[in-house]
Amino acid sequence: MAGRTVWYPGHMAKGKRALEELASKLDVLLEVRDARAPRLTASFQAQELRRLRPVWVILAKRDLAEEGVTASWLRWLERDGGRAWAMDLRKGRLDYLRRALREMAPGHREARVAVVGVPNVGKSLLLNQLLGGAHRAPVGGIPGITKGVSWYRVEGNLLVVDSPGILDPKAEAGIQRSLAWLGSSKGEVIGGAESLAVDLLRYLRDHGLWGVVERTWGVCPSEIPEGAEEPDDLDLLGRRLGCLLRGNRVDRELAGRRLLDAFSQGKVGPLSLERPGEGGGGA
Repeated sequence: MAGRTVWYPGHMAKGKRALEELASKLDVLLEVRDARAPRLTASFQAQELRRLRPVWVILAKRDLAEEGVTASWLRWLERDGGRAWAMDLRKGRLDYLRRALREMAPGHREARVAVVGVPNVGKSLLLNQLLGGAHRAPVGGIPGITKGVSWYRVEGNLLVVDSPGILDPKAEAGIQRSLAWLGSSKGEVIGGAESLAVDLLRYLRDHGLWGVVERTWGVCPSEIPEGAEEPDDLDLLGRRLGCLLRGNRVDRELAGRRLLDAFSQGKVGPLSLERPGEGGGGA
């Protein structure tokens, strides 16, 4: 377990193959990303399939991100004629998105749409909203396109296929560790709560985002002890959270889990981890 750096279970590989086989039969892909980190949560498979079909981006969890930064991301994503929306998928209707999708239908059949993305960004919630919030059973066999996947019919001429959250099996270990901060990768598989929390606190400190920790828990950044390479912020936070063992020692694994749970669930308030144009490359 300690040596694992990537979480890529078998159902992801199966889902990846199914989407690749379906790509030529789709009209558009809806790629769901976390608005707090649109570059980090970009789907590698959506980027691969972009050469075959249009990819529209949904920045989900917009209520957990900084409004101004999200607006900048939308401009960035739409700069070359792309289409992107920021949404809080727990609220509001998606009539405008349904209309836009139906316009992609060729004259002889319904529009076919796939919802894609990394785990825990809101794909299932988007699907449920597109379906109108009601429980719907998958449609029956559709010759040529129902190979190992489930299609759902949205009112009118629209078919939507769900897909599992899929991670890049070739991604650097640091990418999956960062995804674990957002709940999009399994921290217990790729490093454990303590080490992931230390990485997160270091990131917040280095990127001028420590204010969320101070605002949420009243913890100021710790000083670097003499002879130490870095501060022990997790120890300080653990004491504030009451994660103590016998002898007044901090239970660092428990403190790490509480930090990661609060962070992934958005309990630290609006926060954007990335800005467009940072780090080079596209999004």
